[in-house]
Amino acid sequence: MKIAFYGSSLLSSYWNGAATYYRGMLSELAKRGYDVTFYEPDAFDRQSHRDIEPPEWAKVVVYPATESAVRKVMDCAAEADVVVKASGVGVFDDVLLEGVMALARPHAVKIFWDVDAPATLADLRADPGLLMHRILPQLDLVLTYGGGPPVIAAYEGFGARICRPIYNALDPSTHHPAAPQARFEGDLNFLANRLPDRETRVERFFLEPAARLPERRFLIGGSGWDDKAMPPNVRRIGHVGTADHNAFNASPLAVLNVARDSMADVGFSPATRVFEAAGAGACLITDAWDGVELFLNPDEEVLVARDGQDVAEHLAGLTPERARVIGEAARQRILSEHTYARRAAEVDALLRRESAAGRERSLA
Repeated sequence: MKIAFYGSSLLSSYWNGAATYYRGMLSELAKRGYDVTFYEPDAFDRQSHRDIEPPEWAKVVVYPATESAVRKVMDCAAEADVVVKASGVGVFDDVLLEGVMALARPHAVKIFWDVDAPATLADLRADPGLLMHRILPQLDLVLTYGGGPPVIAAYEGFGARICRPIYNALDPSTHHPAAPQARFEGDLNFLANRLPDRETRVERFFLEPAARLPERRFLIGGSGWDDKAMPPNVRRIGHVGTADHNAFNASPLAVLNVARDSMADVGFSPATRVFEAAGAGACLITDAWDGVELFLNPDEEVLVARDGQDVAEHLAGLTPERARVIGEAARQRILSEHTYARRAAEVDALLRRESAAGRERSLA
């Protein structure tokens, strides 16, 4: 089956946290025989920050960030068996959503794939005139990369026929144990771009522990932190490309995950960083959110913190030996239950079921 996938970027993770997710999911679907074309706009300076070249497992079409170019690539939806519009493309999102779904063949599987369900659902609640209200009942599937029961109920309440979470996962071929590097050494490393709906939690779970433990070394990677006031024991290193994530995760005593406000509120939304860190065998400290135990067992495979004091206490009591045990336990759990190969099997089953149903409807 041919998949036409309209998303933010497959080639660049620059200000694009969904890149790892897209790569893991689509590469595994390609292994299952899907012919994938990914359409991404030349926007937000991502093409000058590529961290992969077009892969063998997908054709990538980069188009100018203009309405005429968007309308041109929309026409390709008519050639696909599966049409996917992802959230957060950032360029003419409504034009793309309405256009590709209208142009999809009658029997094609039509999907909205939401990589930020809390934000989309907040918009749906706030604006009854939003285009998505009209489009949702026309779709075969809404897939999300997190959210669990609350997101399923909300989407189906807004008219989605079927909503299924397809969680983040691990691609062990790209994220795995690596040799430590001096440039990434520290006691606690944190990697995330600066975003308004995460900053308060970063202050609470990262900067506060750094202030509490002035003798410890803290390292923050990601864009946007240059002008943020931080304790003197915090070192900034800016954007970290995906090729360096393994070393970033393998070098410190522990790695921190901090969810955005909306993701923490809805729960069941592990970030890609959780799986990347576990894949590298890192000892992960995460802020608390509902559903964490579905992915990693607290105190055995992950350390869970309710606030900055918890982070500081976890770090103060953590030995290198215990960190290694927790990190290896997390790696084994993720390898056995939470890989993109397993996620792709879920998606494959859904696509084949919906494709068969679509063919039956077209013959009726």
